[in-house]
Amino acid sequence: QVQLVESGGGLVQAGGSLRLSCAASGRTFSSYAMGWFRQAPGKEREFVAAISWSGSRTNYADSVKGRFTISRDNAKNTWYLQMNSLKPEDTAVYYCNVVRDYIGTPLPYDYWGQGTQVTVSS
Repeated sequence: QVQLVESGGGLVQAGGSLRLSCAASGRTFSSYAMGWFRQAPGKEREFVAAISWSGSRTNYADSVKGRFTISRDNAKNTWYLQMNSLKPEDTAVYYCNVVRDYIGTPLPYDYWGQGTQVTVSS
């Protein structure tokens, strides 16, 4: 059974940084693109970032471009989201997932985990 476990969230002041991790178990995803998504209170879940299976290509939502960096370690079946220059509007629950492709607006598979809460105070 596939399980995705996000970690690394927390409370940070505006301008601060956090590094999220996503550990997968139950299956190896080294040949799949991966993505990060987020859902703020009262809003729909939205795409944040995606990375190709090799890690050589990435894609970001305009709202996080230049501030967030997605990466992966296929040997560890783990993916990361480095978040810098955080803003209060980045406050949300962050989820990782397998996506069908890293380009455009990536479509996730149905492997949602519990997510990790990120709260940015002003």
